[in-house]
Amino acid sequence: MTKGKGYSDKVKGAVSKAKGEMKDQVGNATNNQIMQNDGKKDKLKGSAQNSSGDHKSREK
Repeated sequence: MTKGKGYSDKVKGAVSKAKGEMKDQVGNATNNQIMQNDGKKDKLKGSAQNSSGDHKSREK
């Protein structure tokens, strides 16, 4: 098993979640439903990437 396997997916997941949270909050503040939905999609994508990273780091 390679040390750090899955780490890049976890980083990508964290970035996607942060980007999604920003979009969601800005969309909420500006009453822009499309931006809010995009933010929610990015947060979901980030969660999936993080889960993928967790799975890769547990592989033998």
